[in-house]
Amino acid sequence: MDYFPICLKLKNLPCLVVGAGSCAARKIELLSRAGAKITVVAREISPQVAAMQSTHELTIHEQEFERDDLYGFKLVISATNDAATNQYVSECANQQNVWVNVVDSPALCDFIFPAIVDRAPITIAISSGGSSPVLARLLRAKIETLIPPTYGILGKLAEKFRETVKQKIHPPSNRRIFWENVLQGRVAELVFSGQMEAAESALNDVINQTSLPENNGEVYLIGAGPGAADLLTFRALRLMQQADVVVYDRLVSPDILEMARRDSEKIYVGKERSQHALPQEEINALLVKLAKEGKRVARLKGGDPFIFGRGGEEIEMLVEHNIAFQVVPGITAATGCASYAGIPLTHRDHAQSCIFVTGHLKDDSIHLNWTQLAAPNQTVVIYMGLIGLEKICESLISHGSAADLPIALIEKGTTSQQRVITGTLSTLPEIVKHETIKPPSLIIIGTVVSLHEKLSWFANKTN
Repeated sequence: MDYFPICLKLKNLPCLVVGAGSCAARKIELLSRAGAKITVVAREISPQVAAMQSTHELTIHEQEFERDDLYGFKLVISATNDAATNQYVSECANQQNVWVNVVDSPALCDFIFPAIVDRAPITIAISSGGSSPVLARLLRAKIETLIPPTYGILGKLAEKFRETVKQKIHPPSNRRIFWENVLQGRVAELVFSGQMEAAESALNDVINQTSLPENNGEVYLIGAGPGAADLLTFRALRLMQQADVVVYDRLVSPDILEMARRDSEKIYVGKERSQHALPQEEINALLVKLAKEGKRVARLKGGDPFIFGRGGEEIEMLVEHNIAFQVVPGITAATGCASYAGIPLTHRDHAQSCIFVTGHLKDDSIHLNWTQLAAPNQTVVIYMGLIGLEKICESLISHGSAADLPIALIEKGTTSQQRVITGTLSTLPEIVKHETIKPPSLIIIGTVVSLHEKLSWFANKTN
């Protein structure tokens, strides 16, 4: 993060604008909307800025900028078309500890102007750190379409009742749940439909009737997908952003974890081969403990929680302790990785069925139904099979699979570090010996792998 986003209270704050052209006028307009007391210093005053003098209560000095002009100001914007003047303003501001912005010159700035979505009292700022203002504006346009102006009215209603709710509902965790329900329920719908009196009445009723149970914890068992953050479902994202605690596995990417509620507690319970941060039984007990403390717990699991994710075991424990839960499916590694690698799991000319199995070693052996897996006209997807790759290939060949049957190993699928290594049952183990493979990895076996070269270019262009 190159710039730290903050919201400044500029109401009645003395602010200086150096320059009086069209660019300066735009900055004056923004500062004025925030209630700043604005002084303009410029050698020439454009008609546009001159017309703003009365409407925006500007103090205007038609003169060259001088160092002493900064006295008494907290913030200065230099918006001239003269590079030397802009440089001088920046240097003077730095010497006097005044925050400075020089338009279109990030290197001379202490702060920059983001693209703003104004739904007062809700304000959304989008910044590219000065690298691409056009991209920031395009993103603002997208957000504008998603958040209608009525959200500002909803924010003002919440502000009006905030102190009443603070006095009536305890502890703070219960207040958070209360507001989440209000801002996503009937009160919000009344605001959106323009029925403000009815909305206020409904909110009053909810406040006076609110009685939250002491233990209202809940667990959200969420499939975090195979790695790419934009493969999360809408429901997964919504629940992640309201959870008090996030319990996450090793396969949950940093990008996905970053999308959880900022102030939520993060607890790592990842497992690696022979190295568990917490054994599964302790993870189950942890979820129960947190929920009984009244917390909303997001249990993030790579892929889908019910496909080799041991989600069923965790749900059984929650049921035993009468704890409410939700299950949010995720894109499993098989479908995500295959899609990004350009390998269809089923295809009329290659495979009419698909089998998911785990290749996790136990006592240095893999116990699978090799006869079933060696059957033709199907695709076999093996999770956690990297360590046992050689044994897997040997067993399939010995049970009837062709030695030249195509096979692919996908490393860190769907992420920017994805790598696909292909070969046959007879050649891939030797190929992999000369590569450094880092988990997570997935193995796909079947003639559908032969389509990888043909389809991977298109898959990579569209993902």
